[in-house]
Amino acid sequence: MIKKDKILIVEDEFIVAYDLKIMLTKNGFLVAGIASTTERARQLIEQKKPDWVLLDIILKGTETGIDLAQELHQKRIPFLFISANTNHTTLEAAKATQPYGFLVKPFRERDLFVMLDIARYRYAVERGHIINFAEESPKSDISIEGIVGKSASLMNVLEKVMIVAPTNTSVIIMGESGTGKERIAQAIHQHSARKDKAFVTINCAALPLNLIESELFGHEKGSFTGANQKRIGKFEQANGGTVFLDEIGELPLEAQVKLLRVLQEKEIERIGSENAIKIDVRIIAATNRNLEKEVAERRFRLDLYYRLNVFPIELPALRERKEDIEILANYFLKKFSNNVGKKMNGISENALQKLRTYHWPGNVRELEHLIERSVLLTSGHEITDISLPNAIQTNEVVNTMSGAINKMEEVERDHILKALKTSNGKVAGVGGAAEILGMPAQTLYAKIKKLGIKISYY
Repeated sequence: MIKKDKILIVEDEFIVAYDLKIMLTKNGFLVAGIASTTERARQLIEQKKPDWVLLDIILKGTETGIDLAQELHQKRIPFLFISANTNHTTLEAAKATQPYGFLVKPFRERDLFVMLDIARYRYAVERGHIINFAEESPKSDISIEGIVGKSASLMNVLEKVMIVAPTNTSVIIMGESGTGKERIAQAIHQHSARKDKAFVTINCAALPLNLIESELFGHEKGSFTGANQKRIGKFEQANGGTVFLDEIGELPLEAQVKLLRVLQEKEIERIGSENAIKIDVRIIAATNRNLEKEVAERRFRLDLYYRLNVFPIELPALRERKEDIEILANYFLKKFSNNVGKKMNGISENALQKLRTYHWPGNVRELEHLIERSVLLTSGHEITDISLPNAIQTNEVVNTMSGAINKMEEVERDHILKALKTSNGKVAGVGGAAEILGMPAQTLYAKIKKLGIKISYY
């Protein structure tokens, strides 16, 4: 947020409003006024022409901040919500007005200005001051090593990678398991000024609950039972480089609080130490969950969501980029035939057709594993058939024709159970459920535990 931006405060609690005014004025902003009702806010907007509005949801009078937010959106006046109310209904209504941030009360001064900085960046992106993806067709000649395909949806992703990579902006990568989120994160790191520094991956789903803080931030010798020597945490290992928080949606709430502090203050404390250590890391997060839904159901902190969601990149599922299936299949064929010293000429049209019509619940990772297995099992010079896991075809995931749409966790649970049945209860290794689903075995174990699935042999 540049200095001298004019901000209107719409807040009916006098103490909160006055504190906000002091914070903003002290940091060089102009306060256009304070309104405790939507009616007064409209008057000040007309008179003062604010650049931004800080907007509470519950106000005096019959109208709420959400009513005013709808008008602000129509007038293209950017705003941020400040509220203690984060229930599902309120969040959905607030989201529909397309705010540039949501600050949860109570908050610290530092939190306010981090959120304002993020909001300004998002606003600039939308207005095209940085880039406007909606007005430009993706380039078709972008190439990043290890990322294969030519579909428009993939080119759009790669264009975003090339734009955001040179910056220090936080990135969140969203997409189903197996779509290549870590590969995209690595590409961002490799095309940044941090490329010669560490790229540290943290699988949030695989962190032991009792050791999360030690794993992330380290500990001093003797700080707790079993701490026989000093440990340098992942964030400290990545100093100067990039931290990739894979499956951020699986991080427990208590750990989310600690992570938020680190992101805002850019410093850590090892367990057992009273000295803060300054760190310089770029954050890239990834998730296959709908974080907005997780926020609404109070499993993910709203302030952390907005802190991470500065530059979102959504990866398409493989079934949404079917024109890339043949390119990918031949890429993996060449890779694995070279690895095992086989001379393979290609894949038959019959086999390719089976690949094109399959639903690909495990996405690119599942395709990779299937081609690897087919190379090993093929005795000739051409793959003429592909053995697909019939137990988890498309029509078994959601029966939309009958209107029977299950909750995501129910669908995920059923999906995992079917994969376990197909693998006879085997989770890891060749032919295991993790391979069938196209995800790391550690991740699958974490999901099995979270969903309360009992592993048995079918």
